[in-house]
Amino acid sequence: MLSLLGGRRRFDDLSEREMLALAISSEEDDARIYADYAARLDADYPASATVFRGMAEEEDRHRRRLLDLFARRFGPHVPLIRREHVAGYYARRPTWLVDQLGIERIRAEAERMEEDAARFYELAAKRTSDADTRKLLGDLAQQERGHQATADHLADANLGSDAQATEADTARRKLILTWVQPGLAGLMDGSVSTLAPIFATAFATQNSHTTLLVGLAAAIGAGISMGFTEAAHDDGVISGRGSPLKRGLASGVMTAVGGLGHALPYLIGDFWTATAIAALVVVVELWAIAWIQNRFMETPMMRAIVQVVVGGALVFAAGVLIGGA
Repeated sequence: MLSLLGGRRRFDDLSEREMLALAISSEEDDARIYADYAARLDADYPASATVFRGMAEEEDRHRRRLLDLFARRFGPHVPLIRREHVAGYYARRPTWLVDQLGIERIRAEAERMEEDAARFYELAAKRTSDADTRKLLGDLAQQERGHQATADHLADANLGSDAQATEADTARRKLILTWVQPGLAGLMDGSVSTLAPIFATAFATQNSHTTLLVGLAAAIGAGISMGFTEAAHDDGVISGRGSPLKRGLASGVMTAVGGLGHALPYLIGDFWTATAIAALVVVVELWAIAWIQNRFMETPMMRAIVQVVVGGALVFAAGVLIGGA
């Protein structure tokens, strides 16, 4: 059976001593995870960092209580048994993966951690017929539910309306600097700068296939160039613009999307039909850019329209004139 489970034990096969040891190691791990979250959030979200430090201390108090109980029942030596040693036991995501997804994702992960532990202990208690084991698992489930109440209390104490507003502003700023701003720059570059070569080719050849090839080359090439440029020119440490990998990805993908939008219509064999659809796509792209500028960058709508639509129209006209010459 162990070979089928990858060398792991089934939870139902654990003794009470082993289950208590598992609970101790789980509480220790969770305390370290919360402390890690607090350290990562300290600079930008100090109020939330305080909440997670309090949760780490609460987990550590539970660990000490479990250790005292273990020593009274089984002696001073605690066997080494961890989550990964037990088949079907809940897992914890690496903190560096969760941290990259922002403050709301970290909070949601903390809620999931407590809910996972409580639900697991409750289900495990129902599967045992031993009264002492059932009581032990039930107590652990209640403790995990208590952790959720403690987290709510700590949040109420440390996350007042001003702190929440400040952290929301910080999160929005990070979203804009890391994703929206480079993505918008990429979309503008891909949509506008590829207009001239694509439509120049279109009107010079009046051939959908040739135009499609030029459009694909221009869009993908521009996407690769913009992505590497964004990622390489600023590591985000001083500017606070976030991960260069994320910014490069946002910029590169949106640049390619902007160019592909008016290149893909040339999959249609009929040249004039494809060109009409491509022109319509250009209008949609330019209006989308203006809306994003207004929505996230707080650019007045009329100014955004003038900057983007008029500029795009001039580039489009240049491409048509050059291609028709």
